[in-house]
Amino acid sequence: MKIEKERVVTEALSLLDDVGLDHLTTRKLAERLCVKQPTLYYHFKNKQVLVDAMNARILAASHTYRLPAEGDDWRSYLFANAKSFRGALLSHRDGARVHAGSLAAEPDLPMAEAQLRILAEAGFAADLSLQILVTLSRFTVGSVLEEQAEKANPPPVKGPSLTKFPHLEVAYAQYWGGTHEANFVAGLNLILSGAESRFVR
Repeated sequence: MKIEKERVVTEALSLLDDVGLDHLTTRKLAERLCVKQPTLYYHFKNKQVLVDAMNARILAASHTYRLPAEGDDWRSYLFANAKSFRGALLSHRDGARVHAGSLAAEPDLPMAEAQLRILAEAGFAADLSLQILVTLSRFTVGSVLEEQAEKANPPPVKGPSLTKFPHLEVAYAQYWGGTHEANFVAGLNLILSGAESRFVR
């Protein structure tokens, strides 16, 4: 039975939301699609190729702030781009794990070029520009990994006593008193401020 590649990816993402990445197998996917398992290999030679296609679909569907908007400077663009990237990874269960380790695909290249161009026009050297982008990407993926892991395995309501560690107690209360989004934005601003301190005028 012939089956369209796009339908395979659609059902794979639905299965991902149901069972998570660890339990997403080509056998389960074939059963969901009512086809024999070897049929999937016509489009995807192994699970990693399928996961790469799932990642591409997630970004295409939900990473909505890929290119600069009118009036963006380098900081406002990278801020909005990172928040959009976070939203895309959160749009599916284990989205950060699906993305982790993936390589840039053809549709990602215009965004990467726009990011480097806006930094170059602001005066950043090429090597520093790339370092900024890599740092933002890894921070975003890491933040979502932690958030999704916590959702899958919630921490105990009552943590360890920190009364003997006053600095840690205050910092812990302030940090964990905020939302995941607020903590992400705070970290994002910290990275961008650090980049701004290296600004070449």
